[in-house]
Amino acid sequence: MTKPGSPLRRFGAVTIALATAFAVVACGSDADNSAPPAAGPHSAHAGGSSAPPQPLRAGERFVDLKMAEAYTPAPPDGAVDEYRCQVLDPGLTKEAFLTGTQVMPENVAIAHHGIVYAVPPGGAAAVREQDAKTPGLGWQCFGGTGVDGADVEGDDEGADPGAAWVDTWAPGATETLLDQDAGFKLEPGSLIILQMHYNLLATDGKPGGSDRSAVRLRLTDGTPQTRELETWSLDAPTDLPCAADESGPLCDRAASIADVTKRFGPEVGEFADRQVEECNEGGVPKPGDTQSCDHEVEEPVTVFAGFGHMHMLGRSMKVELNPGTPKAKVLLDVPQFDFDNQRMVKLPSPVEVGPGDTLRVTCTHDAGLRKQLPQLKKLPPRYVVWGDGTGDEMCIGIMTVSPRKS
Repeated sequence: MTKPGSPLRRFGAVTIALATAFAVVACGSDADNSAPPAAGPHSAHAGGSSAPPQPLRAGERFVDLKMAEAYTPAPPDGAVDEYRCQVLDPGLTKEAFLTGTQVMPENVAIAHHGIVYAVPPGGAAAVREQDAKTPGLGWQCFGGTGVDGADVEGDDEGADPGAAWVDTWAPGATETLLDQDAGFKLEPGSLIILQMHYNLLATDGKPGGSDRSAVRLRLTDGTPQTRELETWSLDAPTDLPCAADESGPLCDRAASIADVTKRFGPEVGEFADRQVEECNEGGVPKPGDTQSCDHEVEEPVTVFAGFGHMHMLGRSMKVELNPGTPKAKVLLDVPQFDFDNQRMVKLPSPVEVGPGDTLRVTCTHDAGLRKQLPQLKKLPPRYVVWGDGTGDEMCIGIMTVSPRKS
């Protein structure tokens, strides 16, 4: 796909909606031991139930999955937010394609948003083990599934992930309906994980009752024409220094990387330097608000859609095709990034890219947001590098593509 070692990473043969928009949330576990509260400039969800699904198309069927029992959110340490993952089993005995998904929250007063992940059979045992060893219904998670070996990014570069984002619900969202000839392939033994973000702001932090949400899958057996789509992950470094009026031991880049390494292990800790080597001329860090990275395309694909992913300090993001040339085109432009509204954007028309083309991702972060957001105010100032936690950052342009013959 790209030159060896390039940070253009494939999430695997996952399929994502081409015709609808949906949100995603931050990757990985919360490094700061507190899931980010919904209050503040990065949150604007209000209550609302899901609309009825659209009629079934030829060959489709609905499969309704529901949480095993009702769950009563209990955010830790007086917080108002809890992220809880539940495992749902579609009971598939033969291959099927997922062409539509709808989250149906029961208690809309406390349901902030929900994410649906599909876990292939190879990750099912890890999911079952996580569920069995965690007291109560489901387990705590933030962004991803929270299950080693069954999360949204593979452990090794180039490896398929153990799960994929399938859909995200937010109040007012309707069914995510894919093209009838494009679907997410589910093998027998595949599982569904539903992550619900519960928020108790509407109840002033007091118990808001229980919830037993459900997920409706739209499945089809597929045809020879049914396409499996891929998502390409275009990442760039994050080298965001402390603000001018901030100071502390973690304002040193090396100290911050050591801290990330301590929290997440050497693979994550080494990633910041590896990105710099791959993306920056001379392999030298370029401290600042804005970072970019060029990715060489080696195989012909059609680009249909994309979305940007950052964390709480994200300001803007852009993905460009062949910048600085007569063939330059902006594929994705997010001028005002909102952590709670990371939406898939369908391109006005599909764009063909091929060998020799360049895809550039550019992200702008703002250290000043650290003092404005309740989620970050209590965290020490830091030189922000790539990491999975609330106070760390990412820069990823995720593009939905379909391979084509050259």
